[in-house]
Amino acid sequence: MHRPTALSIALCLSLATAAIVGSAPAAADAVKKTADIEYARVDGRALRLDLYQPEGVADAPLLVWVHGGAWEAGSKSPLPATALVERGYAIASLDFRPASAAPFPGQVYDIKAAIRFLRATAASHGYDARRIAILGASSGAHLAAVVATTNGHPELEGTLGEHGNESSAVQALVSYFGASNLTTILAQSTPFGVGIRTPALKRLLGALPEENEALARLASPVFHVDPSDPPLLLLHGDQDPQMPINQSHELQGAYERQGLTAGFIVVHGAAHGGDEFFAPNNVERVAAFLDLHLR
Repeated sequence: MHRPTALSIALCLSLATAAIVGSAPAAADAVKKTADIEYARVDGRALRLDLYQPEGVADAPLLVWVHGGAWEAGSKSPLPATALVERGYAIASLDFRPASAAPFPGQVYDIKAAIRFLRATAASHGYDARRIAILGASSGAHLAAVVATTNGHPELEGTLGEHGNESSAVQALVSYFGASNLTTILAQSTPFGVGIRTPALKRLLGALPEENEALARLASPVFHVDPSDPPLLLLHGDQDPQMPINQSHELQGAYERQGLTAGFIVVHGAAHGGDEFFAPNNVERVAAFLDLHLR
């Protein structure tokens, strides 16, 4: 089997970008936001999403956005990726339970329930959910990668929501500075990063990774990657003091060992998040990847 190299992936992204610039999908006339759509209910608590749709674009492909916040904080609003709506994509931005209320894999159950709901209600909302991409930032990128690499996993599907007959599979994954291997993340971290990640991991797993290695492995996308997984695009800042860039390298390596598509955009000079990740040049490259795999 041909295994894509970093050079071949970069070339494919460059060619796709050039092609899309020459024949871009119709741009949105405006962005329509429908807020606080309930997608599931857990113990009396409503789980909600915001739906952003490009007006004037029929049957826009669907993206699912998973926010960051150390698995505990963060919110579905504001959405940092609105430029992709302007490029003709619909985006569902999710809220989900914090790790303190839903330790792993509770948040994965929430996100998969949202995907099933979005597939079941696509016709009523007017987007195209036949092929879905999931995107996330920081801890949200970790959760997005778990979702993308564990379709059908008996321990990680859950039974939330009213649409258990729908698939939670996704057809593309974009990870913005996310974790991928919870068994190595602390050893790779700076002292500053250790101070942030240690309490966050305790909330997520109920223990440090070395105290419950089986659960840490279950929560690590690198241990789930197999040939059925969707194409991957990673973005990570080379000055990130919180999330080691090696976490993205590990997921890239796991993909390449399976002969899968794995692109990697190093955002030079960027730390953990920031406007650089959504600068026009990076939006174009992400849009090129999504157009290639969803349109």
